[in-house]
Amino acid sequence: MRVVIARERRAGERRVAATPETVAQLVALGLEVLIETGAGVAAAHGDSAYADAGATVVSQLAIGDLDVFLHVRPLAPGLASRLPRGAITIGLASPSTELPTVAALATAGVTSFALELVPRLSRAQSVDALSSQSLVAGYRAVLEAFIRFPRFFPLFMTAAGTIPPARVLVLGAGVAGLQAIGTAKRLGARVSAYDVRPASAEEVASMGATFVKLDLEAIEGAGGYARELSQDRAARQRELLAPHVAAADVLITTAAIPGRPAPILVTAEMVSGMRPGSMVVDLAAESGGNVEGVVAGSDVLVPSTAGEGVVTLVGMKDAASALPTDASRLYAKNVANFLALMTTAGEVRPDFDDEMIAGACLTHDGRVRHAPTAELLGT
Repeated sequence: MRVVIARERRAGERRVAATPETVAQLVALGLEVLIETGAGVAAAHGDSAYADAGATVVSQLAIGDLDVFLHVRPLAPGLASRLPRGAITIGLASPSTELPTVAALATAGVTSFALELVPRLSRAQSVDALSSQSLVAGYRAVLEAFIRFPRFFPLFMTAAGTIPPARVLVLGAGVAGLQAIGTAKRLGARVSAYDVRPASAEEVASMGATFVKLDLEAIEGAGGYARELSQDRAARQRELLAPHVAAADVLITTAAIPGRPAPILVTAEMVSGMRPGSMVVDLAAESGGNVEGVVAGSDVLVPSTAGEGVVTLVGMKDAASALPTDASRLYAKNVANFLALMTTAGEVRPDFDDEMIAGACLTHDGRVRHAPTAELLGT
């Protein structure tokens, strides 16, 4: 069966869905691998390395003659509609914000797998692209704040006086949040963090940060993710978080609900209440944002009501792509491992009795299988 990897077309995307290492893995499974010329160059993988690993490097891909299509970013609707009926796609799909593509995949009869929908199972760790890319994004978010922040992060004691450390607040203590905590700590900041999941308090403490306790609790939702709060409880959460946000020099938000728009954790009023020179980095900007007024891929300057000056609101866009070599190394391995689960003796056959395969399936046999996305499409 023929597996195809194209060069990513979205502006700014530098990752690739296969590396020479994973090409060799797929070839060993009995699959034929075709990769578009230049697909891995931005991630430091040249065409010759792919050829040496057993792939066929082609200048033009025959989209109508493939069995499996591997990708990083969500497919364009036009490309999705040209895929052959029965084809399989594996990649990040952002279903809540890419509804035209989801509809095109269903209409074309494509079996598509969205890696952000992989259930939180112990045996799913090797295919958990959401976690691997969140690790990269959490690290990068702190660096973006570090570069823009007009002060030092660490404590300095000098003959000219003492410079206090920056106070960093991280909202969301998943993989991205924990990596942000660790990176900010290594840079010398004083770090605190909040997550609606009570179990995350120990994880935050293990990273050397202070857990922010609010008079608001929630249980974990399906798959180990945080459960979406009701409107009343979400409003109460923002009210309780407000003084902690106002006291922070740097705020990093990482909360996401797979397959749904990101929850609003911070209002515009809360942002304007931060001190002049403060930084806000929203990792969820592409899925709507955790911070009201965020714009993905842009910096928004918000006048501070706590003094003369502005608060900088940074909307992260494709954060993991800023570190394409290591991000691709992790992501491509996730993709190859997922494909390997469905492959026997060179034949790719999804087993929908497997809860991991079924949970990650977005479309199959002409319909949208992911219930929240089907609801958004009205199908």
